[in-house]
Amino acid sequence: MRKCIACGAQLEGNPLLQYKNMPAAAQGMPEKSELQNEHGIDLELYQCNLCGLIQFDCEPVDYYKEVIRAGGFTTTMVELRRKQYQEFIKKFSLEQKRIIEIGAGQGEFLSLLNEFNVKAYGIEYSQSLVQIAREKNLTVFHGFVENENYIIDGAPYDAFVCFNYLEHQPNPNGMMRGIFNNLTENGVGLITVPDFQYILDNNGFYELIRDHLAYYTWDTLRFLVEKNGFQIIDKTIINRDTISISVRKRKKIDVTKLAQNYISLRKQLHKFFDELSNSGMEAAVWGAGHQAFTLLATMELENKVSYIIDSAPFKQGKYSPSTHIPIVSPDYYFKHKVGGILIAAPGYSEEIMRSIRERYAKDIHIALIRSERLEFIQ
Repeated sequence: MRKCIACGAQLEGNPLLQYKNMPAAAQGMPEKSELQNEHGIDLELYQCNLCGLIQFDCEPVDYYKEVIRAGGFTTTMVELRRKQYQEFIKKFSLEQKRIIEIGAGQGEFLSLLNEFNVKAYGIEYSQSLVQIAREKNLTVFHGFVENENYIIDGAPYDAFVCFNYLEHQPNPNGMMRGIFNNLTENGVGLITVPDFQYILDNNGFYELIRDHLAYYTWDTLRFLVEKNGFQIIDKTIINRDTISISVRKRKKIDVTKLAQNYISLRKQLHKFFDELSNSGMEAAVWGAGHQAFTLLATMELENKVSYIIDSAPFKQGKYSPSTHIPIVSPDYYFKHKVGGILIAAPGYSEEIMRSIRERYAKDIHIALIRSERLEFIQ
């Protein structure tokens, strides 16, 4: 039993459909001399129980890396691609930017892209198609983006386009990760695939063919691209039966301020505890929660804090993880007084502060965490 090509789950249960004597391939039609050895195959169509992708449980055709377009020169398709290019370039301000077509064939659509104010490139696996494209003065590299480690000549690119190619791929994750890694930080893309919902709506069982290993819907295509680092910017149906999406590389979250706050707060905390120690006073922390535990451990405060106060009985008598500071009840203070307390329990700071002021020494030094700084209570 094979695994889902999108999420890796086992394709379990009964197939959705079983086809007998299906064409072994849509391309490479046999010559008369080959008919004796040419025969159909049996195919089973499954839906992944985990991600929902519809797919054939079979090996891909032997030419799945090549782009063979029968309708690439039709007026309908030419005008459709022109319109897509115009909208794509305008949406992402791609004038003078470098765009690569993944699966360029002999350059049918790349020629159209050259009509715009961009720098157009392509990559194609078929050496003969690459040669045809180059004879048209198109810049097409020989190759195939099969995994995340593949490097396209001239990378990184500002954008990519990929037309009705993804559904042929037995490893769409590898291709999408490879594309991702060959784009600039703000790279964008345009992807089209046949729409399985169209097949369902029109009962088009005859649309199914082994060449198309996967049959994407909005949801399963979104799962695939998001899994591999892209976010969908918009989506539409074109030519009645095709899903078209524009995507952008998902940006990494900027944690610069978190790192800066760590440095700033570390200095403030060490200063607070060191001043207490230099004055001959011990210190405690109030709050045996994850905030206090993280502060104590990452800022190396275990030797500056005598104990941790917490009102929850189930925490008392235990120790903080990593730093091993004893956790005690609020009454423990009266047996072992300290000169300062850090309140590290956001959400309860005001309540804890009132309790300290009402029960403990009036001159005790109190500090509490206010986002990125310490606030001192007089």
